[in-house]
Amino acid sequence: MSSNKTYIVYRDELLGTSETFIPAQAESLNHFSPFYLGLRQIPGLPLPPGRFHFITRDGLVGRVKRARFMFLGPEMAHQRKLSDLRPVLVHAHFAPDACNALLLARKLQIPLVASLHGYDITAKDELQSSLYLWRREKLKVQASRFLCVSTFIRNQALAKGFPSEKTVVHYTGIDLDLFRSDACVARAPVVLFVGRLVPVKGCEYLIRAMADIQHFVPDAKLVVIGDGHLRDKLERQAAQSLNNYSFLGAQPPALVRKWMNQATVFCTPSVTAESGQREAFGMVFLEAQAMGLPVVSFASGGIPEAVANGQTGFLVPEGDWRALGEKILLFLRDGHLWNKFSKAGESRVRRQFDNRKQAKVLEVIYEHVIDEYRTAQIPLNPRACEMALWSTPHDL
Repeated sequence: MSSNKTYIVYRDELLGTSETFIPAQAESLNHFSPFYLGLRQIPGLPLPPGRFHFITRDGLVGRVKRARFMFLGPEMAHQRKLSDLRPVLVHAHFAPDACNALLLARKLQIPLVASLHGYDITAKDELQSSLYLWRREKLKVQASRFLCVSTFIRNQALAKGFPSEKTVVHYTGIDLDLFRSDACVARAPVVLFVGRLVPVKGCEYLIRAMADIQHFVPDAKLVVIGDGHLRDKLERQAAQSLNNYSFLGAQPPALVRKWMNQATVFCTPSVTAESGQREAFGMVFLEAQAMGLPVVSFASGGIPEAVANGQTGFLVPEGDWRALGEKILLFLRDGHLWNKFSKAGESRVRRQFDNRKQAKVLEVIYEHVIDEYRTAQIPLNPRACEMALWSTPHDL
């Protein structure tokens, strides 16, 4: 990666195993080099040697230092260390984290870009912390740009008062060199779920559907990749109704790709949780389609932007697990239909969601933000930005 401008990628906790989209985006840029900054390190994804820093460690002293950073900004020693990097902007992921980065950006005298990913926008306000809600109003004023991972999320953000002139849609994109199917690998009658085992991902509905599916296709197998607080409950549900299934827990990206290459159907049927949280977009749907894997899911949240219903997969009404099972059965039984949707999915992802293409768009956005900050210009109208910069259609 060649780069001559350093910028700070900020996340309170670096970096959870499900957040591969953060380094994938940052490392795909050609003219900006990411330096990762977090309040503390958690078990998860590795970070590039020499290009990350944690404000604190665990323990009482760590908690005090984290609180200090959140309320007062970086200590002078940290500020000097970061200033020496000569960063041109801060890009914070998730709105609460962006709130914690406000003082960081102000003290470094650089603009702040915030990515809105999902729960930070879709969850009900009464379930958000009062500190975040108070700071959210400051964030709306002080951040230079809000990058929404889908049109659905942008509309949700606008409904919560985020300024339209600062709020734009930017699809992250995926690495098409990594997510590429191998035609030499035979497909098995596997229905693959990949996601956290939490209410919003809807795994319980897929288990219900699989009970019907296995009645008609006895050798159909459910494979669940992911972990979460619902795992024990979901395994008990599967044990009571299914005869062929595996819960593999969290797995490294390479193994996820391997399963995507040998499964026949991808199904993560996300739903609206009691908290109000909904699927913002779903990078995993793009990854599956790039691997030639047709998708069946619910038409919830931003999923209809990731999956072209009737072309690269089937989307059924949210919660209708019987319809979910019927569509999965179509792909298990009809090889001609499967081939048609498989090819269409690969083609659409390569055409519209290539991370190299989306990285170029992001760099243009960064440049506009930097210029605006330096010259105090009014931010671009988001529609004009979309028309001028993006060839990716939003009317999916």
